[in-house]
Amino acid sequence: MTWLVWRQYRAQAAIAFALLAAVTAVIIADGIQIASHWHSTIAACAGNSTCLQQASPLVNGVVSDLPYLSMIVPVVLGLLWGAPLVAHELEARTSDFAWTQSVTRTRWLAAKAGALLLAAAACGGAVAALVTWWSGPINAKFASAFTPGQFDTQGIVPIGYAVFAMALGIAAGTAARRTLPAIAVVLGGFIGLRLVISDFLRPHYLAAITTYYPVTGSFTPPGQAWILAQGGLSPTGRVVAAGWGDLYPALPAVCQSLLPGTPTSKSGSSVSAVFSCMQAHGWRGFATYQPASRYWPFQGIETGIYLLLAAALIAAAFVILRRRDA
Repeated sequence: MTWLVWRQYRAQAAIAFALLAAVTAVIIADGIQIASHWHSTIAACAGNSTCLQQASPLVNGVVSDLPYLSMIVPVVLGLLWGAPLVAHELEARTSDFAWTQSVTRTRWLAAKAGALLLAAAACGGAVAALVTWWSGPINAKFASAFTPGQFDTQGIVPIGYAVFAMALGIAAGTAARRTLPAIAVVLGGFIGLRLVISDFLRPHYLAAITTYYPVTGSFTPPGQAWILAQGGLSPTGRVVAAGWGDLYPALPAVCQSLLPGTPTSKSGSSVSAVFSCMQAHGWRGFATYQPASRYWPFQGIETGIYLLLAAALIAAAFVILRRRDA
């Protein structure tokens, strides 16, 4: 079976290897330029954080989208390799021959699915490693590795994406018996699950930390923390998000009169006077965040979720294939 799998997928493997080599060359060439620019900026700014933030952009143009390869590659593998694995055999009726030989359906699927899942993990890991290295200066400048969009493209999470997308394609093709419906399921299922996990589950893998501070001051979590919410909190528990767009109706009347640009504002009033008034009336600033130390635990949790889902999908594919007539 190993020889047969290699014979069937050697052309696709060669194409994938060539594309991966081309992507590697582009990422390394651009990454070296970004790293050189970043080191020059560090030397010129001599540790001045304001200077570092105001320096010229590290990335411009199309290359700024390179990290999204960590999400594109997994779904492409699921579409092109996973979805047709069983569905194409059934559509072409080659299953009539393959499943009447000495090799059982279970062994046939185990050999093929195992090879493709390993290939998906290898491709996803390779792209993730390149993107993580490429993003190093950007993470250092903006402390952004933990934020949505960056977290999804680096570390070990893309390996979980790749294995899940491949498993979803295999299971969808086995259930639907048609390649095109399986492709639609992979595309919609992968995007939908990613949105649900990133928007609703990920912030709650571990209980977030909330820090309170004087509203007249400011607070920034140390390191590359993920800030979930920040703003002001009144003594009655009313929350106003950072940006203060809904601040006016939440303020006491005496503080409203100090807010510049309002009908009741007094001449010479300033924003600092408003914050001082808020402080006097019991307002506090707050920041709810996931600390930087949880980056790798979150990576492990999310990767584990996708791997468990992939295992369940492969198990379902085996059950469907064994119970269904050829």
